[in-house]
Amino acid sequence: MSYRVTFVCTGNICRSPMAEHIFRHHAELEGLDVEVDSSGTGHWHVGDSADERTVATLRKAGYRSSHRARQFEALWFDRYDLILALDQGHRTDLLRLAPDEEARRKIRLLREFDPDARDLDVADPYYSRDSAFDEVREQIEAAVPGLLDHVRRAVKER
Repeated sequence: MSYRVTFVCTGNICRSPMAEHIFRHHAELEGLDVEVDSSGTGHWHVGDSADERTVATLRKAGYRSSHRARQFEALWFDRYDLILALDQGHRTDLLRLAPDEEARRKIRLLREFDPDARDLDVADPYYSRDSAFDEVREQIEAAVPGLLDHVRRAVKER
């Protein structure tokens, strides 16, 4: 059975789909048996494509970008091995939804996996300049090596 990872942000059109595609790309290069997806804490963009600036940023960096936004549902806690919040607010929302301690232990902040991160929040680029999307990509990519190590260990422990 594949190890299952999901990324969660607010509307699932900027940060979490970017993290999904970047991490999936690197997990595939590593040959890891990992299922990767994403969702949002809110319902505002359900069914929408990723923000055009997210798509442009991903494509410019050589990643795929196909996506439809969806909202995280409490019943999904059993589906995932690791639930990665993109900022403290998302983490708080997910902890509130978690049905038990086992579910709460699955919730982590993505930037916890970046040993050089000073701020554990991935900045929200939605209301910002286009270059903020490149900064988000860089923050996500900086967390990928640590996240890959974590997933490799978790898969071995199964």
